[in-house]
Amino acid sequence: MTDKNKFIVKTTDGRQADLTQATTLKSNNLYPFGRHNYSIYETPEGLFVKGFNKGEREIMLTWFEVIDETTARNYKHDYVREDEE
Repeated sequence: MTDKNKFIVKTTDGRQADLTQATTLKSNNLYPFGRHNYSIYETPEGLFVKGFNKGEREIMLTWFEVIDETTARNYKHDYVREDEE
């Protein structure tokens, strides 16, 4: 049975990262979702995870990867929200 109170993701390198107690260092999670959405997390164990959206409108974050601390703390997201006309 899945514990719905946990936020556990699978990263691009195949690891599972428990973000349940992680601190969000930076984020932009405006709806409607899209490539402008991202979050940078630091877990209590010192793991840094970047979550981002690869273009999915209804799911906030669709992709997760482990990054180093310097990258996490200095992260600048490449995309901005483009509102529909």
